[in-house]
Amino acid sequence: MEKSLVYYTDLRARPGMNLPKKLQGLVRAAGLGKIDMDQKFVAIKIHFGEPGNLSYLRPNYAKALADVIRELGGRPFLTDCNTLYVGRRKHALEHIEAAYENGFTPLSTGCQVIIADGLKGTDEAEVPVEGGECVKLAKIGRAIMDADIVISLNHFKGHESTGFGGAIKNLGMGSGSRAGKMEQHNAGKPRVDQALCRGCHACAKACGQNAIDFGDAGKALIDHGRCVGCGRCLAHCNFDAIQNEDYNANDELNRRMAEYAKAVVQHRPNFHISLVIDVSPNCDCHDENDAPIIPDVGMFASFDPVALDQACADACNNMPVLPKSQLADNLAAPGVCSCGDHFIDSAPTTDWRVCLEHAEKIGLGNREYELKVVKL
Repeated sequence: MEKSLVYYTDLRARPGMNLPKKLQGLVRAAGLGKIDMDQKFVAIKIHFGEPGNLSYLRPNYAKALADVIRELGGRPFLTDCNTLYVGRRKHALEHIEAAYENGFTPLSTGCQVIIADGLKGTDEAEVPVEGGECVKLAKIGRAIMDADIVISLNHFKGHESTGFGGAIKNLGMGSGSRAGKMEQHNAGKPRVDQALCRGCHACAKACGQNAIDFGDAGKALIDHGRCVGCGRCLAHCNFDAIQNEDYNANDELNRRMAEYAKAVVQHRPNFHISLVIDVSPNCDCHDENDAPIIPDVGMFASFDPVALDQACADACNNMPVLPKSQLADNLAAPGVCSCGDHFIDSAPTTDWRVCLEHAEKIGLGNREYELKVVKL
């Protein structure tokens, strides 16, 4: 298979060339203009950020991309789907308010915000996954499937369940309706080590399914009948009391996520951009963001989401570890030996390579890439 092209530019911004202009220059150099956008609806799939989190992409980048799309004759809109968990993006009204609060308004970005799976997360299209092994019919937000063209604008960062979040996660997990997200997450159900539980209720506050109760001793108990295996409780427990009973669950999540991403992009033009900045250890779905684990890297773009994720991961693993970060703390723990991968060292129960290997297997893209440096 011929190597996919991935385009890269650094974050140096000298007088006369700011970062939004660099993003525009990058996508033009990467060939965005080759897509016929004349009067086409163009979905810009983005993560608006959970309020309280400050590592999500600034809306200035969304505006820069939307401006290029309009210049090419397209009709862009910003979109995401509702979440499973407790937060301010679980239905469309709060989701739009959250997007506006974080700066994603029609005035600031020049295009509308549409929550793709509707008011309650039930407006979905069932899409056959060509080559799918885990998912036969992906449940995708209808507005995303109604678009003529899909462009993912991704904040590349770590993730507590998938290793990192990039193009495939933004497309696959992010484009799933609430039922689609449940389908991707339901491989593993966590349990609580009663000896370690402090009864602080942090896990229950993070659970969107009301699946966590507290017994006579005040210790957490997870009802597997209500639990969907999303892993939010694991990320919110500070005492390592919540553990995954199925250690292959994250691998299964990664495979299903790749198949959902395939459903989103198959049979229509698509293009992908990742900004490797503020590389926090966890998802932007958290209402906080921890310190970055590595220095900022730059901007990447490609027609191939698999090659793009691989290139970003490789670039991150060539960066030094930032002190006073989750990654640095993990590596400094007694008896820990680095595996040589920043994302696995930061979240040791994950392996992002499973996602990319499966994505390549089902024909989503190619892990082999050629990096083209764009000087702007």
